[in-house]
Amino acid sequence: MTAILTKEPAHLRTYRGIRELILSGDLVPGEPVTIQGLTDRLDAGMTPVREAIRRLTSEGALVFHGNRRVTVPVLSLSEVDELIFARLALEPELARRGAAQMDEGAIAALTLVDREIDEAMRMGDMRGYMIHNHRFHMMLYKAARTEVIGPMVDSLWLRSGPALRVMCTRFGSQNLPDMHQVAIQALRDGDTEAVGEAIRRDILQGMENIRAIVAESADAT
Repeated sequence: MTAILTKEPAHLRTYRGIRELILSGDLVPGEPVTIQGLTDRLDAGMTPVREAIRRLTSEGALVFHGNRRVTVPVLSLSEVDELIFARLALEPELARRGAAQMDEGAIAALTLVDREIDEAMRMGDMRGYMIHNHRFHMMLYKAARTEVIGPMVDSLWLRSGPALRVMCTRFGSQNLPDMHQVAIQALRDGDTEAVGEAIRRDILQGMENIRAIVAESADAT
């Protein structure tokens, strides 16, 4: 009886499933996906899929084209610039606030997630990298326990996740500074400002590469 009462509702489970497809980059920007295709992929009913699509469309994570087709938006250069501005304005602050709340156990858990990121990169598992990278940031941000900034940042990740997957596929594991390691060391040192700066630089590395890809595509058209 307890298991039945605590089972996640179908509409919420479906919403989370499509969200993961977006955040992991499994749904490629601009590639059309049918509602039927999503029901088959998630083993979900039509009604929960439609509800999830309506919700994700209102959040800007999907675009509905009619004829039961949806796509992940293709970012313009101006949209990328807005995302860079917004993420740099909000996420370092969340990181600083979260850092102030994390104890040794939370830091150890974050370190384990970072190891999973490294392993995914070593294996060339871009989907695994995307999922664990998102988890790393959200663990740090959720420690801040914010009611307004947190949901705003969550929306920004939905908009930038698919483009980040494209960037990772294009560039792979470049020889860039590992800002997650810098952030973890700053957490151990109790330096919240350094944590925020590490996250700022981490965001900028990824988003500048996304911007270069979008700019290249714009120049080619």
